[in-house]
Amino acid sequence: MRKLIPKKIDVVILCGGLGTRLKIAVNDRPKPMAEIGGKPFLDILIKYIFSFGFRRFLLCTGYKGDVISAHIKKSYNKAKGDFLVIREKKRLRTGGAVKNAASFIKSDIFMVLNGDSFCKVDLLKFMDFHKFKKAKISMVLSKVSSNADCGVVELGSNSEVSMFKEKGLRAEKCLVNAGIYLFDKDVFGLFPLKESFSLENDFFPSLQGCIFGFVTAQPIIDIGTPGRYKKAQLFFGAAK
Repeated sequence: MRKLIPKKIDVVILCGGLGTRLKIAVNDRPKPMAEIGGKPFLDILIKYIFSFGFRRFLLCTGYKGDVISAHIKKSYNKAKGDFLVIREKKRLRTGGAVKNAASFIKSDIFMVLNGDSFCKVDLLKFMDFHKFKKAKISMVLSKVSSNADCGVVELGSNSEVSMFKEKGLRAEKCLVNAGIYLFDKDVFGLFPLKESFSLENDFFPSLQGCIFGFVTAQPIIDIGTPGRYKKAQLFFGAAK
C-alpha cells in the first residue's frame, strides 16, 4: 500500500472564527494570532505541521483576516512553504470555510485543522491510518478524563464513529474531537447545499459509521477562552 506523502497533501487551517469568548483577553486580532511566548499561536501550529513535511497551506480567514494575511506575507516565503490566504466575505463557519476553499485545494486527500487548537498527534501515523482504513473522512480523537463542555465521540469495533453526543452530556474517560481531519476530495459532493454550516454539528453527525476515528492520548490545547488561553501559555512555556 503506497504511503501518503505530506508535501503532496494540502493543509487547510480554519482561522475565520469570531473569537467572542476570548475577546476579554485578546480583542485586537483573530484568535490564531493571539500571542504565546511572543509569537502568534498560528506560528506554533504551522511549525508543528511543517515538521512532518507538509508544505502547502491554505488559511481560511474571516474576522480580522487582514491581520493574518499581513503576517503570512511578512513572515513566510517560498522556502517556508506555499501559503494561500482565503478571505471569506461573510461568516461561513467551519464547514462552509472548507467548502469555500474547494477550488483552491489541489490534492486528492487534504488535511483540515482548527486554527485555535493544538494536539501533538503524529500526523504521519494519522495519514497511514486514513489510508489503511480506505476512509473518506478520518478525525483525530483525544482521550480525556472528562469532556467538560465538549461533545463526546464513540467508536465501533473497526474504529468507525458510531455516535456523536452533544455538548452538555457529561462523561468520564471518553473521546473528544481534536479538530484535526483528513478528507478525500470527493467528500465535497456530500456537503450541504447551504453556504454556512458547521462540520461538527451539521455535517459529521449525518455520516455516522462513515467516519473513522484515530485515537491519541495527547491532550488538546485550545485558546478559545481566557482561561484556556492562559493554560496554553503555561503549556508551551513549560514545553520550551
